[in-house]
Amino acid sequence: MPVFRAVLFDFFGTLTRCVQRGAAHRSTAELLGCPVDALVDVLDRSYYQRASGRFGDAVATLRWVCAQAGVHPPESALRAAVASRQRAVRADTRLRDEAVPVLTALRAAGVRTGLVSDCTHELPEFLPQLAVAPLLDVRVFSVQLGRCKPDPALYLSACGPLGLSPGDCLYVGDGGSQELTGARRAGMTAVRLTAPDLAEHMVFNAEPAWDGPELGSLSDVLDLVDPVAVPA
Repeated sequence: MPVFRAVLFDFFGTLTRCVQRGAAHRSTAELLGCPVDALVDVLDRSYYQRASGRFGDAVATLRWVCAQAGVHPPESALRAAVASRQRAVRADTRLRDEAVPVLTALRAAGVRTGLVSDCTHELPEFLPQLAVAPLLDVRVFSVQLGRCKPDPALYLSACGPLGLSPGDCLYVGDGGSQELTGARRAGMTAVRLTAPDLAEHMVFNAEPAWDGPELGSLSDVLDLVDPVAVPA
């Protein structure tokens, strides 16, 4: 392995444990007057459109989702549902026990850290509330950039603020959205997290044929990096 000056992480399924839609999403559907199954169907088939910000802000996006599901709630219900959906996605998000210790150890070793996530509007809103937030030097969200993995633009957008080249960066992800292939094509070294809980993870566009290195635990990242000399 080369010497890495930064480690970039996927979020859902990597810094977090496996994700499944929990019961809190039912409240969002009720506010919209939409059957839960119909709402989930539209959410699933429009994920990459929504994660690239194609339909505008969170309210406009949910308005489009409702239209696809055949319901047309009033603006007040849409706004309440946006808040409800943010709470629901937040409730589905459980950081891995190793996430904070690993990020802390990397920074103590002089290694920069970053987040590169395919996500809809909710994650940028609640990430600042999470314990990992102050441990990330850069954050790239697809919904803000307008592109999703495996587009090289996401990975390269993380390199710029760090002042590093792709070859200086290790990318760690569970493999959703063909993210590992995308990172490798962008010039990074990529490793796949294969933690046991990921068997239950909700994932889109996985890459089961990944033939690169794998890690059984997020903590194993620390075995792949060496301390970086930091000028006094």
